[in-house]
Amino acid sequence: MASHFLKSLLLLSTYALTISAEYTGFVGTLDPKSMGIHHKKTLSHFRFYWHEVFSGENPTSVRIIPSLPKYNATTTFGSVGIFDTPLTVGPEVYSKVVGKAEGLFASTSQTQFDLLLIYNFALTQGKYNGSTITFTGRSPLSEKVRELPIVGGSGVFKFATGYVESRTLSFDPQTRNNTVQFDVYIYY
Repeated sequence: MASHFLKSLLLLSTYALTISAEYTGFVGTLDPKSMGIHHKKTLSHFRFYWHEVFSGENPTSVRIIPSLPKYNATTTFGSVGIFDTPLTVGPEVYSKVVGKAEGLFASTSQTQFDLLLIYNFALTQGKYNGSTITFTGRSPLSEKVRELPIVGGSGVFKFATGYVESRTLSFDPQTRNNTVQFDVYIYY
């Protein structure tokens, strides 16, 4: 009788632990199909180019907070800016536009020219029209290739992961205008 009672008590406490783990009030299991995810994940490589313009009458990037005065000539530490820059399929400024990059940049190092970047690539072509890829992180501009993690997306790219490599192809030190190649390795 005692053995039966102990078995019942153990079974009941295991059931109670299972119930409390599953029904905490703030977490639950979802069926991916209920979220509009009906396919197996895909690993893809996209290549985009952006043409950032700080000069002229229609800049695509603007500093909204200047750097601290003591860093003006070195790292521009403390400066913050925003961008809304076309994404193209080729490095030429006149190549086909397939979306735009929107986001923020901040100069975050006192000793070197590093940026904290927050990007949304908003795509406008084909089955990707209306979808976004979001990535963020540290970008040490002195490095030839910089990597940033993909933290998500929308539309086709719901629950996306991966990383982005960026390479500066051209840079004008007078205007700061530049062209950057983005290789996007995305799992969605």
